[in-house]
Amino acid sequence: MTRAPEPNEDPAPGPNPGRTAEVAVTVVRTGGFAGIGRRWRIEADAGDARFWVQLIERCPWDRCEAGPADPLGADRFTWEISAAHGADEHRAELAEQQVRGPWRELIDAVRDATAPPDGTTPAPARPGPSAAPAEQ
Repeated sequence: MTRAPEPNEDPAPGPNPGRTAEVAVTVVRTGGFAGIGRRWRIEADAGDARFWVQLIERCPWDRCEAGPADPLGADRFTWEISAAHGADEHRAELAEQQVRGPWRELIDAVRDATAPPDGTTPAPARPGPSAAPAEQ
């Protein structure tokens, strides 16, 4: 049974206690030769929000089809991208051949800003503000 916190009691901390994310972007890649999925997520506070919002707003969210993307050819990737900033939420599912231009920029920025899941030091990130990766 879960209980609600008392009026003066802090609720249980989330993945990043004491931090409010202004922007969150999640990228999930599935498919490929082994069919192994990968997930990257960033949560940016107000200091880095402008950089991420600009990347998000350049993507043609309204031109994405509602259904799942169908990659052309065997062993191709499918990408699911979701982004939230303020009251705006976006979601797109793209086949590998659709990931170019602003989509590629957003995916690469999220991947570059996120530490590898094994805890090793990532390669130097591309220019842009650093966003703390969200815990998974």
